[in-house]
Amino acid sequence: MASLVHETRLANTMTMKTAHNETNGFQAILEGKESDLLHILRKRDGIVIEKSADQMDEIQYATERDLAIRNVDRESNLLRDVKDALRRIQEGSFGTCEECESSISPKRLAAVPWAALCIQCQEAAEQARNNGTEPLAADLPNAA
Repeated sequence: MASLVHETRLANTMTMKTAHNETNGFQAILEGKESDLLHILRKRDGIVIEKSADQMDEIQYATERDLAIRNVDRESNLLRDVKDALRRIQEGSFGTCEECESSISPKRLAAVPWAALCIQCQEAAEQARNNGTEPLAADLPNAA
């Protein structure tokens, strides 16, 4: 019986160490992504308003500026998601779906380490957003 208890404790310790090592691996990936995004976001040359005597050039500049602004917006949102994932690692809730509280699959985390939702909840959220039925409260954390 004592041997069984010892083996169970050893297995639990090994599982906790493995989970801790995996979390540290994700933390390193997320910190690298955060650093890359901060570097990218510091360079905002594409947002500069350029003037030209040629109307076609003005349209071209405006189009390029709009694209640069959309890229900054997308990268800013991604940076927020990465920082949220790093916060979840510190809190110990990383890898748990924020909606249903089930575990997020390791495959999903390997593909999208900043994922806050399991695949089922993410699909439901995207479907609700596409249908325009997403509740207003869900948009508030993403505001500003």
